[in-house]
Amino acid sequence: MEKHIVDERTGIPYTLVGDYYLPWGDLSDDEPEQRPIGIWGQRHLRYIKKYRKTLYAELLTSGKLNSHLAEIDEQAEEMFSRLVAQMAEKEGVTEALKASDQMEWVGRMNNIRNRANEIINRDIINI
Repeated sequence: MEKHIVDERTGIPYTLVGDYYLPWGDLSDDEPEQRPIGIWGQRHLRYIKKYRKTLYAELLTSGKLNSHLAEIDEQAEEMFSRLVAQMAEKEGVTEALKASDQMEWVGRMNNIRNRANEIINRDIINI
């Protein structure tokens, strides 16, 4: 299947997205920017497909789905890193602990990462 087509009757250009052709701007324009989507963006995509179908359809037909998911992914990744660093500092999980008792360090870091994961899922991903 061709990536871009133009309806001969109306002159409206279409771009192939998945299995469907969606209306798109002038074919001379570049394709919509495809930014990488990480785990957080994928989780948000699953959420909006299941619970926010209108938002999903609107983003998909307007060509803004990829950029929306990429922004969510970036926000979540930044928040995750910040939360893990803040919690580790507050709870005294340091490189010195890692050097002296690796198993304790791993257990405490896993606990911190799981809590940060839950916070992001609740606040950003909306799971």
